[in-house]
Parts: sequence; structure tokens; C-alpha cells
Amino acid sequence: MDTNALDWNLTLREQWEVHWTQHVRPRLQGLTDEEYFWSPVPDAWNVRPRGTSTAPVQAGGGDFTIDFAFPEPDPAPFTTIAWRLGHVVVGVLAVRNAAHFGAPEASYASWEYAGDAATALDQLEAQLDVWSAGVRALGEDGLRQPLGDEEPFPEAPMAALVQHIQRELIHHLSEVCLLRDLYLHTRRTTNGADR
Repeated sequence: MDTNALDWNLTLREQWEVHWTQHVRPRLQGLTDEEYFWSPVPDAWNVRPRGTSTAPVQAGGGDFTIDFAFPEPDPAPFTTIAWRLGHVVVGVLAVRNAAHFGAPEASYASWEYAGDAATALDQLEAQLDVWSAGVRALGEDGLRQPLGDEEPFPEAPMAALVQHIQRELIHHLSEVCLLRDLYLHTRRTTNGADR
């Protein structure tokens, strides 16, 4: 294989896009509100109706807030599917889409978190569309450009951020899939009937 002729932008995009279309998106099909908010352990961080959280920080600009604490407790609290999707949508994607691809400004404090699974998945897909289009538009030269002051390592190339975000997406959305499996298997009796 001639690596000089390789389209590195396409190669980077395909790493995430194939994983999304063939593995993650099919696994998110049919996500219910009960699964979205479900916590297998007490005191997990979640997305909650405004004013109902006991977390030290309750961030959000709408009817629902996401649980946080600064500094983060050690060990960190367990997090629900709702929390993990909120983190991916806002902290992983929307903030970067705003910083690098001209999307509206976003933050944990101002985001309107989804109060149901369908809305969360719509938010996820919308942010993924912006991210994918932005990465595609970088071409080869854009991947080599320094990140700038929007990121902790301003001299690193944009390709490093693309790799980092895609690792975050694969990591956190795999956790969501695992939580769906756990929900399914803890909600079944030995004879297969729902509890």
C-alpha cells in the first residue's frame, strides 16, 4: 500500500463512521426513557428535572440538569446512560463543534439537556453530523493545522484532536451499550419473563 497516496482524512473519518453505523447506532435503536434514566447503583450521577438533584453542581440551561462536582470525587460516581449521553453531546462534541466548526457556543452550564431518550439521541445525531462535516471539510491540510488556544495543547495538530474525540466517542458510547445490556439482563428473571 502506498501510504503517500492514502487519504488520511477519509481514513480518520472511517474509523468513527464505520463504528457508528455498523455497531453503535444499531445498538441504540429502541432506547427507552426508563433505560435512559436507569441507575443500577444508588447515588449515580444522572440528568434530572431541575431542582431535584442533590449533586454539588447541577448544570444546565433548561428544564433538566446534569449532575457534577468540582473537584470530581474520588472515586468518581457511577453515571447513567442519560449522563453519559449528555457528556458526549456537550463536552465531547458540542463544545468542540463550536470551537472549531462554527457551531453555536455550548457549555455544560447552558445546555438544554434531554428529558427523554429520543431527544438525547436526536441531539447526539445532530452534533455528530456537525462533527463529521467539520472533519470532512478539513481535508488533508486542515488535519495538520495547530489546534490553537481553544484546546489545552494549542500546538498539537487537528488530527490529534480528531483521534482524541473519536476515542472518546467509542469509549463512552460503548459504555452506553454495556449499560443497555446490564439493564436488559437485570430486568429479566431466569425464565425470561420481565420482572
